Amino acid sequence: MSSDETPNIPAARNTREAVREKAQQVHARQSRARLMRRIIIGVVAIVAIGSIGVAVAFAVRSSISKPALNPAGMQDDGVTVREITVESGAAETPSTASPTPSDTGATASPSPTPTEGAAEPTDIHIYIDYLSAGAAEFERANARQLASWIDEGAVTVTYHPVALLTANSNGTKYSLRAASAAACVATHSPAQFYDYNHELLTDQPELNSDGRTDVELADLAVAVGAENVKKVRSCIENQDFVSWAKDATARALEGPLPGSKDLKLNNEALVVVEGNAYVGAMDDPAEFSQFVLTTASDQYYGEKTPTPTPTPTPSS
Repeated sequence: MSSDETPNIPAARNTREAVREKAQQVHARQSRARLMRRIIIGVVAIVAIGSIGVAVAFAVRSSISKPALNPAGMQDDGVTVREITVESGAAETPSTASPTPSDTGATASPSPTPTEGAAEPTDIHIYIDYLSAGAAEFERANARQLASWIDEGAVTVTYHPVALLTANSNGTKYSLRAASAAACVATHSPAQFYDYNHELLTDQPELNSDGRTDVELADLAVAVGAENVKKVRSCIENQDFVSWAKDATARALEGPLPGSKDLKLNNEALVVVEGNAYVGAMDDPAEFSQFVLTTASDQYYGEKTPTPTPTPTPSS
């Protein structure tokens, strides 16, 4: 066969170049695909990390925006009352104060100061859960004589709001919120704390009820004449001292209670006089008065009793 009839077959060199060019094109496409995958993975990773960072930052900001606040003017988690204002309803209003001695058949309660010149007033600490029936009974029975003793300078009374009955208010945590509200008044309107405490106890919600709302707790503070109304209302409605109330209750349960050696909070209504727990009737002002008088007398004369010193024996 002549050369003119030879098939038109490409030369080997041309074939190799075509294969090489096609391979380069495929490699380029693969490289671009790998690059795109890397870019996409990188973008997804950046977005994911950014989302985590935003979530963490939000959580941190949330925790920083609501720091644990502590009430001002309170020592050992208590509000000490050394005097009562003239406007105090607890001391002056017969309808809310305890009955007079003539009404109950009891004799007038004398001041617990055992004698003139006593060094210090008798120290009384009252632990109160604002849902406690016992705390309400004690306040109604003893508000008048406590106010009288405070006015005479015979005693200092320190009120400790606690929250042991938090679970007994249909999930509203009334005890905790009321303790926080009392701390708000003590911080921003201390002169009205005594009245506010008195109203919380004598006009007490029923156990296992919803109790007052935060707005109603703030309204009550305004009703008793609280100063710095905006601060008081904001503090109460924002529950500024709820964390403090939890911690204060835990500290009281752990003990020892202020002024005592080994006492711990074991009741939602506990009264401690000069480090001694009162175990009498909460609604009997005569019995409580006698306990205070006896404790104050023992405390006073115990401090005043001189320690005997040995007398040298004359030499014979």
